[in-house]
Amino acid sequence: MWGDIAGMIAAVAFVALVAVLAVPLVKLGRVFDEATQSINDITEHSLPILDEAAQTVAGTNTQLSKVDAITTAASEVSQNISALTGLYAATFGKPLVKVASFTYGVRQAVAKASQRRRGGQR
Repeated sequence: MWGDIAGMIAAVAFVALVAVLAVPLVKLGRVFDEATQSINDITEHSLPILDEAAQTVAGTNTQLSKVDAITTAASEVSQNISALTGLYAATFGKPLVKVASFTYGVRQAVAKASQRRRGGQR
């Protein structure tokens, strides 16, 4: 009889222990459910953002290739202008310098001649 009572007390204690341990396990299960729901929400919101980012990157790559073509064309224009400047300098620069030097010399000679006349007339 005492054995039966002790067995009943042990069984009730075991049931109480299981009930006490079941509460945290149920709460832990709810936490896992909430975590799963949060992950699903994040996934739902992240995928459109990633798609938009991929489209933005693709558009940026297209624009960069256009900018590269423009930069290449501008570089070629700059080289052509440099070549033309060198050509004009070689073609017109030396004769213009000679003409300028000649006119400077003529002006100096005329100025000296007029000073001599003025100085000689006094």
